[in-house]
Amino acid sequence: MRTILITGPGGSGRTTIAAATALDAAREGTRTLLLSADRTDTLGAALGSATGPVPEEAAANLTTWRPDAAARFREDLTAFQARAANVLDLLGAARLDAEEVTPLPGAEELSFLRALRDAALCERYDLLVVDLPPLPQALALLALAEELRRYLRRLLPPERQAARALRPVLGRLAGVPMPADWLYETAARWDVELAAVEAVLTDRNTAVRLVAEPGPAGADAVSAARLGLALRGLRTEALIANRTLPEATPDSWFSSLLAQQRKTLADWREQPYDVHPVPHLGRDPRGGDDLAALAVPAVNPAPAPVEWPVADRIAEDGVLVWHIPLPGAIRDEVDLIRRGDELVITVGPFRRIVALPSALRRCTVAGAGLREGELRVRFAPDPDLWPVGGR
Repeated sequence: MRTILITGPGGSGRTTIAAATALDAAREGTRTLLLSADRTDTLGAALGSATGPVPEEAAANLTTWRPDAAARFREDLTAFQARAANVLDLLGAARLDAEEVTPLPGAEELSFLRALRDAALCERYDLLVVDLPPLPQALALLALAEELRRYLRRLLPPERQAARALRPVLGRLAGVPMPADWLYETAARWDVELAAVEAVLTDRNTAVRLVAEPGPAGADAVSAARLGLALRGLRTEALIANRTLPEATPDSWFSSLLAQQRKTLADWREQPYDVHPVPHLGRDPRGGDDLAALAVPAVNPAPAPVEWPVADRIAEDGVLVWHIPLPGAIRDEVDLIRRGDELVITVGPFRRIVALPSALRRCTVAGAGLREGELRVRFAPDPDLWPVGGR
């Protein structure tokens, strides 16, 4: 399945563009699912028909879905209480009824990621169009699965499960109860689910499209988004320049705004992605006719797979060089820390912690530099850890 992730600054019209993209694909005969993360039904306003918490047909070949995060959270909490019944009874805890539960911070994001996974694995559709939240919420959402998996592995290491038979003995020796099997089983199940989300996001058939109005604010937002996406190994496939103005006479009152848009569009066209201007209709688009008038392209050829980081290369002096693409990064805003078997990369407001491959774990960091939109980290083999004589 082809997956198109659409996001942009708040108010840029990303939901309208997502609706237009999905509708255009459906009219071409592509079985399309349009998934929305919006709490309010702005998607339904663009399509001219309401969208609901279950997938429902909005037009021929087009299905829409706006998942209900609150309902999903209640289901998960009820299931959790059932699995942890013995522990809760031991603690004397009072069970929560589904009717009194409201979603906690982060529950909505987790619910949407699971919906994204389910949608991407559904064989009923050929195209998945995802209306993501505005930037920077979308960047945080796209990073959530990887970060949660890291937390789970640190707090409940999978290799510890091998010592299940020793837990009663260890509990008596330590004088404290050891984690129960259900806790590790829950962590393992979450790890599998989060890994499936990561697989969708990093699949070669998944692409990101940014929506922004051409102008100084839109240009700044696009530049930051490209950097945040690149740090996560996601490449921007296309930029939708929304609400572009028609040509005007020199004495028109919006001639200066038009000149501003022209300059931004010229700068964007120098970047390594497709730029597609979408005309301003003079009104908020609503319904199929308006969405068709936007002429948003639905499906482009699938992008080349994105490698992150770029494969190791051996320099002339024998060190290994890790090439990490960071387009638009500023040298003074880049920070790099080696911590055990992980590398902490900070670029402006963005941070990512990545596990080093086994070969680089046996190396020391010999230096790093930012050149030509890449962070190049040099690793020198550690004589105390590197095999001698090829063994």
